Amino acid sequence: MELAIPSFLIISLILIVPFLNLINRFFISRPNSKLPPGPWKLPLIGSLHHLSGSSLPHYALRNLARKYGPMMHLQLGEISAVVISAPRVAKELLTTHDLAFSSRARLQSLAIMTYNYQDIVLAPYGDYWKQMRRICFSELLSSKNVRSFSTIRDEEAVNLVESIRSHPSFMPMDLAQKVLSYTNDVFLPLVTGLRTKLMEMHHKIDQVLNVIIAEHMERLRLGQHAEEDLVDVLIRFKEKGNLEFPITMDNIKAITLDMFIAGTHTTATTVEFAMAQMIKHPKVMEKAQAELRHVFRGKDRILESDLEKVSYLKMVIKETLRLNPPVPLLIPRDCKDWQKVYGYDIPPKTEVILNVLAINRDPEYWVNAEAFEPERFAESGIEFIGTNFEFIPFGGGRRICPGISFGLATVELLLAQLLYHFNWKLPDGLMPQDLDMTEILGLAAKMKNNLCLLVTSYNS
Repeated sequence: MELAIPSFLIISLILIVPFLNLINRFFISRPNSKLPPGPWKLPLIGSLHHLSGSSLPHYALRNLARKYGPMMHLQLGEISAVVISAPRVAKELLTTHDLAFSSRARLQSLAIMTYNYQDIVLAPYGDYWKQMRRICFSELLSSKNVRSFSTIRDEEAVNLVESIRSHPSFMPMDLAQKVLSYTNDVFLPLVTGLRTKLMEMHHKIDQVLNVIIAEHMERLRLGQHAEEDLVDVLIRFKEKGNLEFPITMDNIKAITLDMFIAGTHTTATTVEFAMAQMIKHPKVMEKAQAELRHVFRGKDRILESDLEKVSYLKMVIKETLRLNPPVPLLIPRDCKDWQKVYGYDIPPKTEVILNVLAINRDPEYWVNAEAFEPERFAESGIEFIGTNFEFIPFGGGRRICPGISFGLATVELLLAQLLYHFNWKLPDGLMPQDLDMTEILGLAAKMKNNLCLLVTSYNS
């Protein structure tokens, strides 16, 4: 005779096992371990309720850090996370412990979009990632190669200027849309050599990429030589076949998509925020325009090679990226094994998130940290790459954004064209202080309401 188990006992066991797992996850850790402090947790959702208000995550996390410290622990559902919000902690993580935190968390939704992590941004740290990053940097993203693509940026800048000139001066222009169109036109030739509109859904993207790659391979087969773009470079390495990790079609698709998404939206949102900040601070715009119009007096065209003569515009770009980083929360890093950072223990599989917004606005490192003051960079010596961990709009360490040079070149040329050739103001009698700088999150942090301005041509 089989032993009958009361149904209520079965139900109790079903309910209590997950609860015990949560208890273990929340309260039981390595003996004598010291986790970073953090807000109180609820069963199942952990700390998620602390992020459920009206503030965007990077602002909500900065507010929590003011209470719990520059390094805090949160339980985000099943994910154990540590958030870093101060330059001194970021420096320790990105120097002393950089190797231990160089990999990425693996999520099924991201695996689909990256062809099972065969891209660069989300690929786990290892020999494959090193190989593909080396190819992309040496063949495309080095300073020398960025300069070689300046002709494309210059040509598209001329097209943009003509497009804006044809816009009626009495009608507000959606500058955000113009800028995004420009960055699409600049990055697509770099990545694919085409101006194909990439679809949102993965299977449609895959179809588009298949066509792009097939056309490139056919062109190469016929010996139709042109300036190499990223797809050409990857096909060349695929055909050579002498790599430790042979390049497949999925590798080419994943990296192509990486470069397009990472480049277009972050560049466009940076330009939009820069213009918005200058509209809100008219003296900054006047100073930037005065510099450009003095240096390039009488010129019909500004070429990228000319911009070495400009200094204040570079400060404006830095200050924009300090206050409005396009990626305010860096892609989480996965902890490989037990680590001790800033005096706290971090268990394996913990996801570490750097809050760039909080770091870039840390009042311990910046005077008037919330103010838009480009002049702060005049004598600071602070650059995008280096030992200045109070300014990391592109991240740091091994996983720093490889496309810094290309992105900055595009932003600088675009802003120079907008400020040199045109005068800008808000429509309908709005005052600078009325401009709504509220953000939303998408592929990058951007303004909730597109920046719409009245524009008139400047006659030099």
